[in-house]
Amino acid sequence: MLGALAVGETVITGLLEGEDVLSTAAAMRAMGAEITRDDDSRWHVHGVGVGGLLQPEVALDMGNSGTSTRLLMGLVASHPITATFVGDASLSRRPMGRVIDPLSLMGASFTASPGGRLPLTMQGLNPAVPLHYTLPVASAQVKSAVLLAGLNTPGETVVIEPVATRDHSERMLAGFGAALRVDNGPEGRIITLVGEAELKPQVIIVPGDPSSAAFPMVAALVVPGSDITITNVGINPTRAGLIGVLQAMGGDITLANQRLVGGEPVADIVVRHSALTGIEVAPEVAPSMIDEFPVLFVAAAFAQGRTVMRGLGELRVKESDRITVMAKALTACGAIIEETPDGLIVTGNGGERLAGGATVAASLDHRIAMSFAILGLHARQPVTIDDARPIATSFPGFLTMMESLGARSA
Repeated sequence: MLGALAVGETVITGLLEGEDVLSTAAAMRAMGAEITRDDDSRWHVHGVGVGGLLQPEVALDMGNSGTSTRLLMGLVASHPITATFVGDASLSRRPMGRVIDPLSLMGASFTASPGGRLPLTMQGLNPAVPLHYTLPVASAQVKSAVLLAGLNTPGETVVIEPVATRDHSERMLAGFGAALRVDNGPEGRIITLVGEAELKPQVIIVPGDPSSAAFPMVAALVVPGSDITITNVGINPTRAGLIGVLQAMGGDITLANQRLVGGEPVADIVVRHSALTGIEVAPEVAPSMIDEFPVLFVAAAFAQGRTVMRGLGELRVKESDRITVMAKALTACGAIIEETPDGLIVTGNGGERLAGGATVAASLDHRIAMSFAILGLHARQPVTIDDARPIATSFPGFLTMMESLGARSA
């Protein structure tokens, strides 16, 4: 997205070529950017400049990607264009109101399906109205949408986070040359962006996705005899909450070769089989690992004692209601689960194999499908996932990677 708003060529290597990313690239092409991929997986983005997005001639199909949809809505909000967003059945159930509200204050107008859902048509305003906005919920997507709208908005756009969320957008905006300042005050973390920005093209090396790394990490912890190294993984502290939680549970996890790549902290993660112990997970860490809770629920099922996880209401509005779907499927596989309004309490079995043998309805949710693939590695009977195709949205090489580590799938 930022390469498409810079003037010149941005070169990207290490890109996770999941369907979410490909949907984003297609949308930026539809709005005027030239985006190509070499045979060696090197991507080239020739941007149109901030304010230069063109009117798309077709609806923007975002597939399963809520992140792409919300961030692109931010981009469109301050351009004088109209765009229609569509998605698959799962994405079309997800509410967009949390982004519609602040972008409407900046002058964008929306015609959405009932409940603020897709299909949705929006019309941007130029010049947009600079906004001073306090996030009502901890959401990096909402923060990023407002900041992206601010790129083409005169004056200062200010976002206040009472609870800090992942800061990839701030780091990369600054890296592309945006005038951005981050301060801490009594009301929280204050991000100030000065529009109208001029972004400079960059050479980007993308580190491995910590949300993807979570699955082999948990697999290694729960399968006896495991000892793996996951190389070149981003360990940004606003994203690395799972590592600390698993270590607190007794997980043998070591960060090796720590370094900075493109302003992001990166490390190789060494994980060995461990006897896990249940803990109470502080709600404050949830924003730093919100996408990793499904696989943490699986890890907790193999721990000794109870793992209490609260403050997870955000999981009810992801690709599925991840709390209820995970609770039902874990129970079907033999785990002891108590569902609460905002989380789960999991009573683990001390590291023994779970019964397994269930067919899991993954509800078109890639992270649920992958989580139960991990559970199946340490179950007495095979675990069947009703539809594994959504895994390609975020981790197209998942099954190949797991099979390279010794997993068997059919």
